[in-house]
Amino acid sequence: MRHLRPKLHNGSMGNGSGRPAAAWHNWAGNVTASPSRVVSPGSAAEVAAEVRRAATDGVSVRMTGSGHSFTPVAVTDGVQLRPDRLTAIRSADAGAGTVTVEAGCPLQVLNAELLSRGLSLANMGDIQVQTVAGATQTGTHGTGRDVGGMAAQIAGLELVLADGSIVTCSAEAPSGGLRFPDGSAANLFDAARVGLGALGIVTALTFRVVPAFLLQAREEPMTWSEVLSHLDELTADNEHFEFYWFPHSEGCLTKRNNRTDGPARPLPRWRYLLDDEILSNSVFGLTCQLGRQVPAAIPAINSVAARALGARTYVDAAYKVFTSPRRVRFKEQEYAIPRAALPDALAEVRALFRRRDWRISFPIEVRVTPSDDVWLSTAYGRDSAYIAIHVFHSAPHEQYFTDVEAVMTSVGGRPHWGKMHTRDADYLAGSYPRLSEFAALRDLVDPDRRFGNGYLRQVLGS
Repeated sequence: MRHLRPKLHNGSMGNGSGRPAAAWHNWAGNVTASPSRVVSPGSAAEVAAEVRRAATDGVSVRMTGSGHSFTPVAVTDGVQLRPDRLTAIRSADAGAGTVTVEAGCPLQVLNAELLSRGLSLANMGDIQVQTVAGATQTGTHGTGRDVGGMAAQIAGLELVLADGSIVTCSAEAPSGGLRFPDGSAANLFDAARVGLGALGIVTALTFRVVPAFLLQAREEPMTWSEVLSHLDELTADNEHFEFYWFPHSEGCLTKRNNRTDGPARPLPRWRYLLDDEILSNSVFGLTCQLGRQVPAAIPAINSVAARALGARTYVDAAYKVFTSPRRVRFKEQEYAIPRAALPDALAEVRALFRRRDWRISFPIEVRVTPSDDVWLSTAYGRDSAYIAIHVFHSAPHEQYFTDVEAVMTSVGGRPHWGKMHTRDADYLAGSYPRLSEFAALRDLVDPDRRFGNGYLRQVLGS
């Protein structure tokens, strides 16, 4: 297979040399950083050299992705590594059902290349502009009855550790050759699949992939009461189910995606442009701006929006069904809660809207995933439901996010690592049974916190 090295949009110089630092900000604009130096390494060896140089200089080093996290997980005032030269798809083995791809490859590039070879990821989130490492290190999950998030599909990792060594780990060799001082083997694989960049810099990933498949997408409006009264049935009877509730209204948009033998019946070009580009992006962006200026108009706008996105059914390649363009910038908070707690948590969130003087233009998104065994996955050890709330990027969020977060934490919710939250290490230690083991492994591989930053101090405690 040829190596893909697409040209990205982040201002890369096209080589690995350091360049004067410029202020960096994430996609939503709510997180900024001022690194001392910016480097675009082109190989794991070059990443290792930069890590060793950072150690000599006594500064931290972090690698960014596409900036789609809403938390400061990638922030550093030391060396910022950008992965725009680490984009190759190293190999694809249809027989083994694996693909190995470098950390900076955008998901949209990987998806298209896999499809051209008759392969596909089994499940993914609803956007595809992230890098593969950025998406997995923060726990991107999607929705699925039987198939978990992206980290659960990882079969192997290549990382650069704080001492500059390059290690690989996999389901078959989880330790990567690491041992604790007492001689016991470290489980680097289960810890690093969602590692927040705290254990090492991921330079390549191997995913388990499946033969390319078609999904039938069935999207239709339903009322709140219809969705809630049939919630168990909808999640049990569909391979991938999610819904959006438009606050201040009774309207919901449901999405049911299920495998089909075909034939493919993609949306006509005009319908895609009308629904996904004009209504869901251009018009929605204008209504968000209107709501920002005239908050009292939001309930009426939401009622109209809930009706404007009508029913549609189409059949297309899986990733084209899973993902949608998202051009209206926003801030987001998302929590994973036990699946059984979903109906009561949703009812309490809705009750908050009756008690608070909120005007929220963005719909609330609800998804589900099965349990997995990834230590810091939000679905570790339990079937999970996700409630995601959003506000327009320039709108205030504090009271809304705080009050909804209280509902989520009251049922043992786990915050998405890449989305806004206020949880700290004390809370998270009670939410993640393996967090102490993760911390011990971190002490082994990065005792000087070469990869540390303020966010990791918040969520890991040191």
